[in-house]
Amino acid sequence: MTKDEIKQLIESGLPGASALVRGDDGQHFEAEVVYKGFAGKSVIQQHRMVYATLGEKMGRDIHALQLKTRTD
Repeated sequence: MTKDEIKQLIESGLPGASALVRGDDGQHFEAEVVYKGFAGKSVIQQHRMVYATLGEKMGRDIHALQLKTRTD
């Protein structure tokens, strides 16, 4: 799994989102996701929305993902 693949999955799953993904070892990543759809949602809800875009890849292809989420 590459950081570009993760970026694409997140942005495809959250239309209009912008994701910046870092990580070079293929298993541990950091992502900052900006998405207007996060408005009014708790941080846990926001993170769940991001994890949903990655599906079964979390825990299998992606060992760890540190998230920062915001609306703007």
